[in-house]
Amino acid sequence: MNRPPLPRGTAYAVLAALAALVIVVSTAIFLGVGGPEGRSATKVPEPGRPATSAASGAWIGSWSTSPSAAEPNTPNGYAGQSIRNVVHTTIGGTGARIQLSNLYGTQPLALTHVSLALAAGPGTADAASGSMRRLTFGARPTVTIPAGHSVISDPVRLVVPQAADLLVTTYSPTPSGPVTHHPHARQTSYLAHGDRAEDLDGARYRTKTKYWRYLTAVDVWSKDAKGAVAVIGDSITDGVTSTPNTNRRWTDFLAARLRTEPGAPAYGVLNQGISGNRVLLGSSATVPANNPSALDRFERDVLTRTGVRVVVMELGVNDILRLPQQTDPSRITAGLRKLVERAHARGLRVVGATLMPFGGHRGGKPVQESVRQAVNEQIRSGQVFDDVVDLDAALRDPADPERLLPLYDSGDHLHPSDAGYRAMADAVDLETLKGQASAAL
Repeated sequence: MNRPPLPRGTAYAVLAALAALVIVVSTAIFLGVGGPEGRSATKVPEPGRPATSAASGAWIGSWSTSPSAAEPNTPNGYAGQSIRNVVHTTIGGTGARIQLSNLYGTQPLALTHVSLALAAGPGTADAASGSMRRLTFGARPTVTIPAGHSVISDPVRLVVPQAADLLVTTYSPTPSGPVTHHPHARQTSYLAHGDRAEDLDGARYRTKTKYWRYLTAVDVWSKDAKGAVAVIGDSITDGVTSTPNTNRRWTDFLAARLRTEPGAPAYGVLNQGISGNRVLLGSSATVPANNPSALDRFERDVLTRTGVRVVVMELGVNDILRLPQQTDPSRITAGLRKLVERAHARGLRVVGATLMPFGGHRGGKPVQESVRQAVNEQIRSGQVFDDVVDLDAALRDPADPERLLPLYDSGDHLHPSDAGYRAMADAVDLETLKGQASAAL
């Protein structure tokens, strides 16, 4: 039986309804929604299970950073300014989404414009032609993030290369401080007056900055990656003495090995280092604490990151060096074991690093060296981590084992040079990043 054609207005309405349904279904599959910091409602692959399917792909973390403090002197945030964060991917994909954090804010953060684009090249605020995407949140072009919370954007289709710079720009028209930030980015980002979130030309971004603000993660949709390795650490993992804008943190060198070496696991690398971080103590009694201890931030910075399959820990030196100085090595290793237990409960394998030498560093004392040696002895015994990367052995001076090899010393006798960071990454046996967590230690 032939039916008469629908009136034109009715036909358009039906098509619009079908299009809306497609958007809703897609959003239901991929959307991440805001929640208390560290407890995103986004569904991610369960630890211990394959993170990807060859047929469908999955979300995998390609870049992240740890929100470490409230930025000083920002009671009004950056009202009326665009913040263009520049970040470097470790793996690529065919889609992307981001996480924004208002962890240290004391009032809601209202963002009226957020964008994502590929950088036109290194060291620029210019966006690559055809790559600019306006981001939405629950299919809305604006989002308000409550104090202490984070939010994940809707996904966008964008071919994201591996080892590429991305531009993530936020604009807020209203006061909303203090600003959640990561101060030791080792990467130049940019500020501009007014809403310049979708500017392809970066000419208006005249102010350079060394901080990442609000942005805490970039995930990509990948059919190739099998998961991510989360590296939790202190200023050494943060890469505070690496050459700026060159991506020479030790995690960058590790990511390069994972991309290029035959047989290496196809993992993204997530740098969760915070300068000055300790296993046992945070840096302040505020709520939330600036520079929280690894024990306090492990859920937020590791266990809830997207697609994590294995954890690398580089922690403990600040427990020895920073006041109040920890003189009992067993307390440090007990804290490390607690972190390992929590990782194992999620099915995550843990590779732990020995503590590198700090002889000659300002304020160093013989008792601190004895604590370092005792911690390393326990780590090497195999009773703390699933596997060990012996960074002490890899970077110490054979002629003076309490000091870094001069080639690997940045000059402060604690933090590595670029060559030292490369040596750290080279010391990792990539086979230890595979497999499951140990049944018992």
